[in-house]
Amino acid sequence: MGERTEFEPGDKAPNDGEYTEVGEKSFHTEINNPKRVTLQKGEAFPETSNQNRKWKKLTKARVH
Repeated sequence: MGERTEFEPGDKAPNDGEYTEVGEKSFHTEINNPKRVTLQKGEAFPETSNQNRKWKKLTKARVH
């Protein structure tokens, strides 16, 4: 089983890095002005702009 790539608000960051908001189906939907946060390992993810969004590490959030 691999490492999780999408996180809910309140989840703990698995690694240091920059995370951005993505839609439920990130490669199908574009988000205008997504929130970005820089977290240290173990810090909790903040709330997203709406309940249908999740957090994803910036390097893995690229659109296909």
